[in-house]
Amino acid sequence: MADTSTQNWYSEQNQAAGAAVSLRLKHKVVEKQSPFHKVEIYQTTDFGYLMVIDGCTKLSSRDNFFYHEMMTHPALFSHPQPKSVLIIGGGDCGCLQQVLKHPQVERVTQVEMDSLITEVAKKYFPELSTNNQDDRAELLFSQSVDFVYGLASNSFDIIIIDSMHAVDLNEDSAHQDFYQACFAALTEQGILIQQSGSPLLHQHLIKNTRDNMAKAGFIQLQTLLFPKPIYPGGTWTCTMALKSADAGNYRVNDAAMLAEKLEYYNADIHQLSSKLPNFIANNL
Repeated sequence: MADTSTQNWYSEQNQAAGAAVSLRLKHKVVEKQSPFHKVEIYQTTDFGYLMVIDGCTKLSSRDNFFYHEMMTHPALFSHPQPKSVLIIGGGDCGCLQQVLKHPQVERVTQVEMDSLITEVAKKYFPELSTNNQDDRAELLFSQSVDFVYGLASNSFDIIIIDSMHAVDLNEDSAHQDFYQACFAALTEQGILIQQSGSPLLHQHLIKNTRDNMAKAGFIQLQTLLFPKPIYPGGTWTCTMALKSADAGNYRVNDAAMLAEKLEYYNADIHQLSSKLPNFIANNL
């Protein structure tokens, strides 16, 4: 058995769960500190580059497509005509790249607090920034929560929260207020999607996310499962909240056309990912 305690491995430990995820390294490439985050890049032996933010694995060259495709396409294909999209966080620009694959989209605004994440991602994950110069894209660096609270009603069709820390995870009231602001900023058939953690290790987070979305006024909720090898537990979730009963009519033909250009997402994945196993569904 390999010794993962040496310098040849990066290991993210989850003390509460008694588990860890480890990747074998060649060497550390860069370490930088911004006013907000410590960002590290490692060269791994099998997963390409690895980005670590504040000690937490963020993405790798090899498996980032699972996350970025599932955080974007299910919501966009569940909306009848998504023209305007807001991305909260998303500094690596992977979600932005996926959103811009939708020809119906006319405007994408990304609000990331820390420009260092985008700077480092452009250098070591350039494949995620190929669409940054698209005329439809606007990249802003500011406090995302303040940005959302300042939005007018009916500003966006889709809001993607590509951050676990948009609001204080320990404050349900802050979460609910934030989701209420998102609800108001969405158009009539608007959809919100938020990453919601591991289905095995973070069941409380999934339930709290869904409860706060429902309290904010969203009337349909779907939690979706997808693989994420470098995250704790190896499987991750995102939760989609629909503002209107009229939303959620899946555009299966459009999805099938785009899926030919994707690595993971397709129409069958979309349908099956929302079929939750009993150990999750029974606790929601």
